[in-house]
Amino acid sequence: MAEFEQLEAVRLDAETGELVLLDQTLLPGEVAFLRLRTVESLWRAIRTLQVRGAPAIGIAAGYGMYLAARHSTAATYADLRRDLVTARGHLAASRPTAVNLFWALERMVACLDRNSPLPVPDIKQALLAEADAIREEDVRMCRALGEYGLSLLRPGMGILTHCNAGRLAAGGCGTALAPVYAGHERNYNFRVFADETRPLLQGARLTTFELHAAGVDVTLICDNMASMVMKKGWVQAVLVGCDRVAKNGDVANKIGTSGVAILANRHRIPFYVCAPSSTIDMACPNGDAIAIEERDPDEITTMWYQNRMAPAGIGIFNPAFDVTDSELVTAIITERGIARAPYGEAFKAFGLHASRGL
Repeated sequence: MAEFEQLEAVRLDAETGELVLLDQTLLPGEVAFLRLRTVESLWRAIRTLQVRGAPAIGIAAGYGMYLAARHSTAATYADLRRDLVTARGHLAASRPTAVNLFWALERMVACLDRNSPLPVPDIKQALLAEADAIREEDVRMCRALGEYGLSLLRPGMGILTHCNAGRLAAGGCGTALAPVYAGHERNYNFRVFADETRPLLQGARLTTFELHAAGVDVTLICDNMASMVMKKGWVQAVLVGCDRVAKNGDVANKIGTSGVAILANRHRIPFYVCAPSSTIDMACPNGDAIAIEERDPDEITTMWYQNRMAPAGIGIFNPAFDVTDSELVTAIITERGIARAPYGEAFKAFGLHASRGL
């Protein structure tokens, strides 16, 4: 467990100024790290899922903006701002759905503007401090969210989760898996069922990897087995993460999440969404307004196979996310507390407003 906890998904090497990412495309077979110096290399890492998970992407974006500043030759605030706005636009194009990406980019530009009277070297140091703060806040967020989530659970529960929303997807212990880790520390003896999560297998490759390393009882199931384990009475709660929450409580998360929510509703199992407040987009009215990323068809037909597993020339639909209607969500667990419907009012009570962008 201690060895695994040292495998940080995202960190900055203070000595070299490089952004160090755990390459999640190689797990569980190989543990390897990327060392990035440029915005372009970070764009590729985000786009190809070498770094993934909404909180981790936000942290990486913060450090990416610092890298842009660090390597800028600008001598004035105006020129530095031009370079960072360019970097912001490029990184924002890497993935359209995860709101943490845009939240972190805007936060870094706001930091730049707050410090505009300072000399350029001091502005760069302020940007580094802001990126560090994003990461440190995420660690605290994960812990607080885990405690709130644990208050809804009981020892010995069977918990089903979809995709990966644990240590590999965040700066701390994760979102959907944070209550699991909190319970594990208290000997709750949870039994976790991890959906494999087609087509990129984040559940099979990543969730089982980290839970097994932590000593948590985890069982891998194919996505289409969730209904069976629910019907058998093996699941008492569903915990999922998310990439964006609309003002009305509609939730965008990894493709397949909405199906799990429908099954949980049918079997009368609580469906909990674990969402950092930074993923709650008060400027987004509902799920229909969320842009859904579509990815390379080869992820379905060839990525995991020695031979192509479908005829050439057929149509292929490969959305990365789907939207779960708020009426299927039992509660949204945040680091600020537990929100229940009507979600817009609950989010306002947490101090979230559209005027802030989040």
